[in-house]
Amino acid sequence: MPSTPDSSSPASRREFFGALGAFGLFASTSALAQQAQSEPPHESESPRDAITESTIEQCERLAGIQFTPSERLQMVKTVGGQLALFRARARFGELPNSLAPAQVFRVLLPHESVRLQDHAADDFFTRRQPDAPTSIDSPDFATIEQLSVWISTGAVTSRQLVERSLARLRIANASLHCVITLVEAQALREADVLDAETRAGKTRGPLHGIPYALKDLFDTANIATTWGAEPWRDRVPEIDAAIVTRLREAGAVLVAKTALGALAYGDIWFGGTCRNPWNIGEGSSGSSAGSASAVAAGCVPFAIGTETLGSIVSPCTRCGTTGLRPTFGRVSRHGAMALCWSWDKVGPITRSVIDTGIVLEALNGQDNRDASSVAVPFKAPRMPGAKGVRIAYDNRWFADREEKSKASLDALAQCGATLIEREITPPCDASVLITSLMCEAAAAFEQLTRSNADDALTWQSDEAWPNAFRQTWFVPAIELVQAERVRRVFMEWMRGVLADCEALILPPFAGDLLTITNATGHPTLVLREGFENAQQPRSITLIGHPFDEATLLKIGSALEAKLQVASRQPEMPWMNAADAPAILPHP
Repeated sequence: MPSTPDSSSPASRREFFGALGAFGLFASTSALAQQAQSEPPHESESPRDAITESTIEQCERLAGIQFTPSERLQMVKTVGGQLALFRARARFGELPNSLAPAQVFRVLLPHESVRLQDHAADDFFTRRQPDAPTSIDSPDFATIEQLSVWISTGAVTSRQLVERSLARLRIANASLHCVITLVEAQALREADVLDAETRAGKTRGPLHGIPYALKDLFDTANIATTWGAEPWRDRVPEIDAAIVTRLREAGAVLVAKTALGALAYGDIWFGGTCRNPWNIGEGSSGSSAGSASAVAAGCVPFAIGTETLGSIVSPCTRCGTTGLRPTFGRVSRHGAMALCWSWDKVGPITRSVIDTGIVLEALNGQDNRDASSVAVPFKAPRMPGAKGVRIAYDNRWFADREEKSKASLDALAQCGATLIEREITPPCDASVLITSLMCEAAAAFEQLTRSNADDALTWQSDEAWPNAFRQTWFVPAIELVQAERVRRVFMEWMRGVLADCEALILPPFAGDLLTITNATGHPTLVLREGFENAQQPRSITLIGHPFDEATLLKIGSALEAKLQVASRQPEMPWMNAADAPAILPHP
């Protein structure tokens, strides 16, 4: 438990009265400031640390404001009370990463309710799958839908899939650096249990016996969870994260903890740079780097990623995988490293649109251990459908692309969707919203900065976390509050943009919508649209109403079927699949 300062000590009395002054008791503040000046300096202070008029003048440049000489002189007399507040909070002790702020972000506005479409007809249909593998390596790039059928019919076993997945991960990791920890013994034990259940006629659902990989910022009991960062590389949790428990209950088998850019930024971790299977000369992007890379390389049929500002969308775009960033609050983050409590989201990375829904159905559910968790039902759709759906876009989003990049617009029109072209202009520069993200992230890793342990991180570029955290210490509190107010403006604006349509369609990084929708919490689906060249997949994104992922998935799966590019595999001469145990075709 964190300790509180002894309220009887002189220093604590100074801090308390300083706090009163900081909250507006100006007459008392003046007297107390004079008293503080006559007392011995704080143990961490030295004469050269004293706040002077010159100090305040220099700080004005960082805060973006200018005061007069007389105003600076007055602040010098009273600023000690503000510093006392900071010291009092620091003396409370280090706060655990899992402790969320008292203010909880909600996606729905006060006048708004969940907008859910009726997809009940899907309950009567399933998509027909091949009865069994047709080649030794066909399970490697099979979808969850296909593998689920093969397990249920006995064409393959969970143990076979797990053994082959583990072997391919070992082989691929030498080139991709996509795995931090293989989970071998536990995975094989769980696979055997699930195979016994299958033989007994029991199934836990479509994920029964399916191997998967997990971004290494989710706690796994007695298995290292490193956050991809040097200071935590020996960290071993005692309990599982909420989604690990849910996936196990659904029958999925964890085979690997995947690489992430240190502390959920980029693709550089303490083991190197995670690589893109389509082109191992480039990184896989991040921060869900290893999850996208492992799925793209045919090592696992699905993986779990997280997104705060592009960490699912970006690596899926780079690696040509399919990713679903659900509505903020839909999936519990209990047991996950917190980067930004009001922006972090958890979602699946797969090889098909329908598969993302299958995984989300297992992940979905309210959890009291996550302050932002909400209870909204979700049923995964199994049938594509875009007929009659209204989808809006701004032609400027596609202006810098070749004509072929509008393939998705043409495909949706052929699917019966109604396309609405309009100008969609944000209310202001969306980068303003990042202030809240950076402040929360710097707070989440305060001790890393204070202790100088940030020097141990491999990535030390200007844009990397160590420098970003340090400079965020100089963001004025007023700017944070104003950024959150602007965030509400964007929430209202997004409701207007989506008012007369079911979705927006756009290239992944167009129109500042990636930043905007991460701040507002709207769901986003990213899927492969085509290829720029043999080594560079091209993606498209769909953005929907809060908690209406099902409509996005129906539209996305219809688009995927029409485009017919999802099944193409990367050429991987470095992947010697002959070293992996064969799964023989069913006779």
